[in-house]
Order: sequence, then structure tokens, then C-alpha cells
Amino acid sequence: MNKEVTLFLDGLDHPLRMEIEQLRQEILKANPKLSENIKWNGPNYSYNSEDRITMKVQPPKNIQLIFHRGAKVRDQPDSRLIEDHSGLLAWRTNDRAITTFRNMEDIITNKLALTQIVREWLKVTCDII
Repeated sequence: MNKEVTLFLDGLDHPLRMEIEQLRQEILKANPKLSENIKWNGPNYSYNSEDRITMKVQPPKNIQLIFHRGAKVRDQPDSRLIEDHSGLLAWRTNDRAITTFRNMEDIITNKLALTQIVREWLKVTCDII
């Protein structure tokens, strides 16, 4: 885990800090080649400098993971980039989805599904096999 991200989170005094830390671990375990930084006021995960997952930690009532293809506008695919059999993803566009976690139970219950989503997202958006 990136020390700068930890320091940033230390300064927030967030009521869901344990949940944030658990999500950081789960995302990084899903693919150890991910790098972690701060972008858009939250932890951000990229592969080969391409932003793919951003954690939204404000307002502090829940934590959202935003699955995307970076900040640049791109042509929309005809269908959703991945299949989500878990129902965790709320699709905003065919290449942008959000999942929301309200507490540690949400994270633990959906840990395997989250790992699968992260891996599939990176496979499709970064050509990771």
C-alpha cells in the first residue's frame, strides 16, 4: 500500500476508515500489479499509469468504488464492459460502473465478487490476461 495514500487518509479522520483499509487490501490483492495513488480526493488504482478504479470516500456515509477507463471521454462500447452476476455494479454508462459499501459486513460478504469484478475490469480495460 502506498504511504502517501495512508497519510492522506490519516488526515481525513473518516468514520469508515477500517472499511477503506479493507477495500484497499482487497483491490491490491486482486491484482498486485496495480499502483495506488490519490486522485479526485480518494485512493485511486491504475495499471501501467492508466486509471481504472477510484475510491470515493466523501461524503463519509459510505464508500464507493468507481470502475472507469480514465478521465478522458472515450467512445462508448455497445454493451457493458463486463458481466456482473453479483449485482454489485450500478452502471452509469457501458464503460463506467459504481459499487457501494456501507459497512464491513458489505465488504466481507461481497469479497469474492469484488475480486472477480476487479480482475475482469482490468482484463477488459487493460488487456490483462
